[in-house]
Amino acid sequence: MLSRHLIDRLPSSCRICRTWGASTLCGACLQRFSVPQYRCQACGLPLPGTEAVPSTCGACRAQPPVWRRAVCAQDYAFPWSDLVGDFKFKGDVALARLLVRPLAEALRQTPQALDVDLVLPVPLSAARLQERGFNQSWELARRLAQTFGLACQADLLQRPVDTAHQVDLSLQERNRNLRGAFMVTPGRHPEVAGRRVALVDDVMTTGATLREATGTLLLAGASSVDVWTVARTP
Repeated sequence: MLSRHLIDRLPSSCRICRTWGASTLCGACLQRFSVPQYRCQACGLPLPGTEAVPSTCGACRAQPPVWRRAVCAQDYAFPWSDLVGDFKFKGDVALARLLVRPLAEALRQTPQALDVDLVLPVPLSAARLQERGFNQSWELARRLAQTFGLACQADLLQRPVDTAHQVDLSLQERNRNLRGAFMVTPGRHPEVAGRRVALVDDVMTTGATLREATGTLLLAGASSVDVWTVARTP
């Protein structure tokens, strides 16, 4: 049986142009579809211009989100939407290694983004985890934590309520659907209290899931919560 080290070195077909090379996304496609974009540091939506100074959109200035900072690597559009879909819904866990690359780069380019003590994934309910076989957010979170030498916990934040799928729900329905969906594992609140937490998910759409999870962590005593996502729905 080949070791994981040798498997990682095997040639692979680029997911976009199908050119054979050393990665599931070739250098040319990665460069083409990973163009840095100026984004609101609060909600992650694109902003006009190319300024290097962090800024906040008008909507977030009027009504700031509950988290401290959002870092989103890409728009949820081709090819990232296809890659996330294959990763999340088709069980292609190997894509996690590819998807963290643009997010890690976005974190390096964001001032103070790595001023965190603990990295946590957005959890799945037990039923959803059994259905899917893995938590895509954990696969991303643990790789990011390893890249930056940060502490990471898989089970500190839990989702005891198996809520309905969010895809076809409005923002108001999403908020109602997620109310009380998260909890910090009983007896482990001291691991959250006073700590700066980074909460990792694959995609931010309305922000309802991240908002509810962030609120749970802040109520448990976290000093701040940042949200990190691979993609942001425009």
